[in-house]
Amino acid sequence: MLRRKARRAQEDDDPLDAAQERRVRAVLALGGVPQADLPDGVQQVRLRLLERAASGKDAPRDVSAWAAVVASNLAMDWHRAKRRQERLGERLASLRQPEHLSGEDTRVLSLAVARGLDELPDAQRQVLVLRFYADLPVRSIADELGVPEGTVKSRLHTAVRALRARLHEDEVV
Repeated sequence: MLRRKARRAQEDDDPLDAAQERRVRAVLALGGVPQADLPDGVQQVRLRLLERAASGKDAPRDVSAWAAVVASNLAMDWHRAKRRQERLGERLASLRQPEHLSGEDTRVLSLAVARGLDELPDAQRQVLVLRFYADLPVRSIADELGVPEGTVKSRLHTAVRALRARLHEDEVV
């Protein structure tokens, strides 16, 4: 009984009705988002609608159309993220298996890099990972972190120098 009341209260507060949710799912699916990720996509649309209302903006004239556009944008974002992950995977694979290093040398280098990253201050490690592992440009890193591009460049320079020193100190490179 309590569960039914809670579910009804939740449904009353739900910014998307059943038909709108089906439409959002369809747009996401047609956009190539896998079935397993559809519930997350629907939740993102709900969240954006709630954020819009919380910010004081008027509700969209046609919530169904607005939700479909947001779902379409989410599908494009999903594909961009997938491509970025694939590029990152390729880049990491090429770093993990250089042709001139043996398997043991590769493991030693990977371990030394991991230790070197652990020793870096958080801000330096963050920009280094975003730049070289996530393959983000300096401008994007600066925007995401809310710092000037020069700060990102400075942190990158310092982090690379420290990591290089660590690798030479450990006689890995």
